[in-house]
Amino acid sequence: MLLEIHQVGKQYKKGVWALREINLQLRPGIVGLLGPNGAGKSTLMRILATISQPTAGTVTWNGVDIRKKPDELRCTLGYLPQDFGVYPHLNPIEFLEYAAALKGLGGRQMKTRILEILELLNLHHVLKHPIGSFSGGMRQRIGIAQALLNDPRLLIVDEPTVGLDPEERMRFRSLLTDLSGERIIIFSTHILSDIEATADQIAIMSKGQLLTNSDPTVLLRNVQGKVWSVIIPDEEIQEARTRWTISGTIRREDGLHLRIVSETPPLPQAIEVSPSLEDAYLYVRANQEGA
Repeated sequence: MLLEIHQVGKQYKKGVWALREINLQLRPGIVGLLGPNGAGKSTLMRILATISQPTAGTVTWNGVDIRKKPDELRCTLGYLPQDFGVYPHLNPIEFLEYAAALKGLGGRQMKTRILEILELLNLHHVLKHPIGSFSGGMRQRIGIAQALLNDPRLLIVDEPTVGLDPEERMRFRSLLTDLSGERIIIFSTHILSDIEATADQIAIMSKGQLLTNSDPTVLLRNVQGKVWSVIIPDEEIQEARTRWTISGTIRREDGLHLRIVSETPPLPQAIEVSPSLEDAYLYVRANQEGA
């Protein structure tokens, strides 16, 4: 099972590129697609979901060009877009039967499949309740349910935890981990803790470009010895922000405790600390975007 993205670019109008020269090879597991708003993550997701076509480059699924033969991927694709909507007056069974019909799925086996998915997602106790009465986390589970109807080999979820409370986000991350294995799951987000908890491969994007694609341990290793803790007076914070890449700020009685990503100690009294994924992310962005 292999999804290959080769030199993919997307141009929306003359001179404006949402994506430029994206190259990735994805195999089973969870791939965290990380980047700020406007990085091009959703544009790439729509191309991979065959909703949009690239201006340049190719995407192949097990060697088949999805632009020429999109059904090769669509029959085994599950997609939860960022702006996923539901019909609030339908209950989960009614909504999933409707979603299955749109995908060309049906029959007695699909009714059984719907019940199995709702059980998997811990929604069996609300089968007859209108979806409009659900919490944000429960609606997201309905979104995942419709994406799983065809037992997809490629599952794409775009910003699925935005707006969820911490408990719902933890449940959603656990669900993605449970679903991984013999699937390629592409999890797009700008929330670092979601990636840290789930992904075994991280692709960082910014301004339509892929900055790096790496194992989380490699990203952390690359920033080892480059993260520092310093204390400064409150009034020096604006100057500090112009001088250094700051990944954390805590206000305490003795001043502002800063966490700084820097090749060398930012101040003589700086203390080296263990890096986090957020430090590694900021290090990649600072170095690649400034190159």
